[in-house]
Amino acid sequence: MFKDNPIREKLLYEIWKGKNFQTPVKTPSGQEIEIIDVGENNKDSAGPDFLNARIKIGNITYQGDVEIDFRHSDWKSHGHYLDKRFNKIVLHIIFSNEKFQPYVITQNGRKVDTVSLANLIEDDYKNMIQQAIISERNHRDFTMPCTSINEEVPQKDKMKFISHLGIERFQKKEKRIFERLKEMIYLKEMNIREPVVHYDFGENFQNKKFSREDFNSPLVWQQLIYEMIFEALGYSQNKDIMLRLAKALNIEFFNKLSDRENIEGIIESAMFNVSDLIPKDYSTPDEESAEYIRSLIETWSKIKESYDGIYFNKQKWHFFRLRPFNFPTIRITGGSILLKKILVDDMFGKIAEMFSQDESPKKLISLLRNIIIIKAHGFWSTHYVFEKKAKERLKYFIGLSRADDIIVNVILPVFSVYFEIFGMKDETRRVKKLSLNYTQNDSNKIVDQVVQSLNLNRASVKSIDMQGMIELFRYYCVKEKCMKCEIGKIVFKS
Repeated sequence: MFKDNPIREKLLYEIWKGKNFQTPVKTPSGQEIEIIDVGENNKDSAGPDFLNARIKIGNITYQGDVEIDFRHSDWKSHGHYLDKRFNKIVLHIIFSNEKFQPYVITQNGRKVDTVSLANLIEDDYKNMIQQAIISERNHRDFTMPCTSINEEVPQKDKMKFISHLGIERFQKKEKRIFERLKEMIYLKEMNIREPVVHYDFGENFQNKKFSREDFNSPLVWQQLIYEMIFEALGYSQNKDIMLRLAKALNIEFFNKLSDRENIEGIIESAMFNVSDLIPKDYSTPDEESAEYIRSLIETWSKIKESYDGIYFNKQKWHFFRLRPFNFPTIRITGGSILLKKILVDDMFGKIAEMFSQDESPKKLISLLRNIIIIKAHGFWSTHYVFEKKAKERLKYFIGLSRADDIIVNVILPVFSVYFEIFGMKDETRRVKKLSLNYTQNDSNKIVDQVVQSLNLNRASVKSIDMQGMIELFRYYCVKEKCMKCEIGKIVFKS
């Protein structure tokens, strides 16, 4: 029946996101599948169709990616079995029953279950496809459902709800940070390297009681803030690979080298060699580039024996449609300088000390910005890529806008958790106060759309409100949870 009814894969995405299956989802071997989170639709880059999904198969919950193909044979014909980007796949979804096979094999040799949607929606096929088409069409150019009809809700009520969501988003970050801390401590105790495909550790981990002493290691906190900064520097296109780079080239590796001369050069060398961003052929007309590449390779040859982690593939890095100052090369350089501050200059300790002083929020913001903002210098102040000199000199590796994002999304929630764990009430209070009073001059598309759709005054919006707007847009508007939204309850009341 389905052989004569090919449909575009993006319509299958809507079926997957809706999870409206008529029968329980099971693997070919009969294990029950629970789709906890369908993941994030990967619209910006090559690779799997859905990222960071959470799928429970039998008694194990996996976190990884999901690939959706029309036919089972597409896995090979599209080259997924040769592509390392598909090594984190935890489930393969197909539509057709034609020549059905129970699994696919990834590039690193893992078997991944294949599930056919045809077995789940066959009886209501036409209606399902129709709904998928409507849903796909509606998501092409998304606008907030209450745009132009929310005037009856007073602005103060809108802002009250948005501020509440901002605090809620901050608390979610705190929870994520605490869970990552526990994970790192547990992995170290079990002597386990970071897994390629993340999964729940089971009852031993869930039932483990963590004491304050478990969090005493400075290396754990340094690694945490290093990972989160690199993730923040990656934006949406490169945040995943930047995070994985920070986990691969971890603090323990660099700590062994921190007493050597030219630690900044050592960090850059490690980053660019492991990331695979260095050109294979560096016989470039730009002699400055050739000399810089040679120095990176020469430095790495002296330290690479100390490294036993993974290497990345240049194809996984995304430059397309990015402004040059957001290229991975520039962000890795800025992050490397911040890593040096973490390793050598005790950046974590200095920030903790700032909050122990009774400084005004304005003074604290200035002190934090001075640490995070990185002025451009050296080779990357005149280059965006290795092979070609830039037309204009770069002023900052990390400017004010990105520094504010790092402070709001990394520094404040990390130190809130840190001070709470160690019972430092005054410091905790100062972090919370700063998070409520921080103001950014920059904006983003989501914030701009919410401000415009809700007819708000952009000038009065603080960082906590911007976070609330992102929370509102992503977890209420896009997911059409209007009747759970305090604004929607008024606008769409019957």
